[in-house]
Amino acid sequence: MKLKLGIVMDPIESIKTYKDSSFAMLLAAQKKGWPLYYMQQSDLYLRDSQAFARMQKLEVEDNADDWFTLEPVKDIALAELDVILMRKDPPFNMEYIYTTYLLEQAEKHGTLIVNKPASLRDANEKLFTTHFPQCCTDTLVSRQPKQLRNFISEQQDVILKPLDGMGGESIFRVRPDDANLSVILENISQHGNKTVMAQKFIPEINQGDKRILMINGEAVPYSLARIPAAGETRGNIAAGGQGVGMALTEREHWICQQVGPTLKDMGLIFVGLDVIGDYLTEINVTSPTCIRELDTQFKLDIGIQLMNCIETLRS
Repeated sequence: MKLKLGIVMDPIESIKTYKDSSFAMLLAAQKKGWPLYYMQQSDLYLRDSQAFARMQKLEVEDNADDWFTLEPVKDIALAELDVILMRKDPPFNMEYIYTTYLLEQAEKHGTLIVNKPASLRDANEKLFTTHFPQCCTDTLVSRQPKQLRNFISEQQDVILKPLDGMGGESIFRVRPDDANLSVILENISQHGNKTVMAQKFIPEINQGDKRILMINGEAVPYSLARIPAAGETRGNIAAGGQGVGMALTEREHWICQQVGPTLKDMGLIFVGLDVIGDYLTEINVTSPTCIRELDTQFKLDIGIQLMNCIETLRS
């Protein structure tokens, strides 16, 4: 089956091909002989009730110096595509939400959107973990500095994170006696105007913040453990973490089994779970990464696995 595949992503000329998961997906789709169509978020628009985009037909090559070729721009209805990969990186703001509404118009006409637009809106990458309390460490979600301070006193060692962050951005590790605790709470909650997630600190972060990729509810059997740099508590690659591939543990398989059926039911076809020690800490649904690193370390082709899954779902 030859599918017309579109992708909504950040500027393709700015990606780092050796670690870009969207690029891995494009290489896989092209390998299957599928025509590719490139667009950025700003290219989408609605005329009456029909969604369109200013698209460019795309060819890709696994060449770090010259990795893409684009044809001239054409205005094409999104519904003319069989599949659209929504791979725009956060911020998850109102413009992102508006984009999901436009993608939904194509979905109504039979285009498969990866991931499902309504579920992108529903599944906040931090809060969604609380649907699986059996998998999580002690957690508080609040905008009240006093509640957050009490939780920190109770747990003694806590990670604070904004609900809209990515790549380890604005994450703090705090203790009750931290001299800067008041100012941290004021800033991260914006004086009680912004909701914050607080999680009990998991010391196994020194063994890595593990990214597990899920395809239609099934786990890739290896994780990428993002090992924090010296002096860091964040394992994110964007924060200087080092990626080391590992086979999934029994506990990690169990976590995947707890989460997988819900992901499948919600149309969240490609997802990244973050696991530290024995605990699920985030569920990444917008543009999860680590395909290329795992492919390289374990001789996999996760992009082809995903495209085969998409082909099955479209048949």
